[in-house]
Amino acid sequence: MIYCGIDWAGRHHDVALVDDSGQLLAKRRIADDAAGYRILLDLLAEYGDTEHDPIPVAIETSRGLLVAVLRQGQRKVFAINPMAAARYRDRHGVSRKKSDPGDALVLANILRTDMAMHRPLPQDSDLARAIAVLARAQQDATWNRQTIANQLRSLLREFYPAALDAFAGWQNGLCRPESLELLRLAPTPSRAARLSVTQLRSALKRAGRQRGIEAEAQRLREILRGDYAHQPPLVEDALGKQMLALLGQLEAACTAADDLAEAVQEAFPKHPDAEVILSFPGLGIQLSARILAEIGDDRDRFADARGLKAYAGSAPITRASGKKHHVGRRMVKNDRLNHAGYLWAFAALTASPGAKAHYGRRREKGDWHAQAQRHLFNRMIGQLYHCIRAGEQFDEHVEFPSLLAEAA
Repeated sequence: MIYCGIDWAGRHHDVALVDDSGQLLAKRRIADDAAGYRILLDLLAEYGDTEHDPIPVAIETSRGLLVAVLRQGQRKVFAINPMAAARYRDRHGVSRKKSDPGDALVLANILRTDMAMHRPLPQDSDLARAIAVLARAQQDATWNRQTIANQLRSLLREFYPAALDAFAGWQNGLCRPESLELLRLAPTPSRAARLSVTQLRSALKRAGRQRGIEAEAQRLREILRGDYAHQPPLVEDALGKQMLALLGQLEAACTAADDLAEAVQEAFPKHPDAEVILSFPGLGIQLSARILAEIGDDRDRFADARGLKAYAGSAPITRASGKKHHVGRRMVKNDRLNHAGYLWAFAALTASPGAKAHYGRRREKGDWHAQAQRHLFNRMIGQLYHCIRAGEQFDEHVEFPSLLAEAA
């Protein structure tokens, strides 16, 4: 059997082929373009690569055009963690030497010796992979929006506390269109204090507000003209310009998050598993898309529900040595799926009586909030695994029979 290892880089990639005995059969450096990919496929074909019996490939990334080319057909592509590859490199020498062709050889030997210990990339459908791209991008845009909003809030606290008081009662605060419009109209507290009710009313209308405009304009006028400490005029103007720069970034982040959310809203319902996932309490389209993005739709990816729970980080991990025995939370996990599970379990507390009863039972046993919530996520993701495999929707009376009786 032939094994292939690829050390990828920005402009070129190093390829190494070894046989069962570990002998180096071929090595090649290819460019990161279509011509280089054709050279790679021709090299694999020269050593026996066929459509029904492809040569397995090890590479240190799971993304990019090179990986997309290699994943066509039935080929198994193994994304090796760079840290694991570094540990394997130490097995071949203690001098700590390193080179790109040598790393490609190390990756090929990983498959030769320990291929059963590593998982190939899942064979997800194109629709699932497209949803994964959109859901992860929307999640990143949401996190980026919150980061910029926190920076803007910190800056306003330094010279413009009236704006924070004015927007404190609004949901989403600084990310609302009314907040963005008012800050753009009055970037400093001195200019905000000179705004009239008519100007405030017009700004609220431009932002899309339709109800309670007159009362809201009066409230904003009173707050913006309140008694607050001020920075020196020159410093205040400089901080106002800095605020406008952050405001532009925040507007772009809000637009990106909203556009990507619309794209997810359009793509996710087309997936065959969407109806099953949406049947679970606490899951909307955005959160369901994030979960599907991480677990995929390859039915052979996880051997059982325990594997999915470990991947999500909800299952505990045991460390035992001699007289020491410790059961604790799992630190190595899919962070995106774990974050989605936290939100899912939190929303399920109000959407499912059985989930709320399960959470309450764990709290009575002594679990603190995060432990009980993680335990609930562990149970519900196991239920999700079963429902997707069986093609069944969530049933409250089937999933929480005894807990519902206790709650009643």
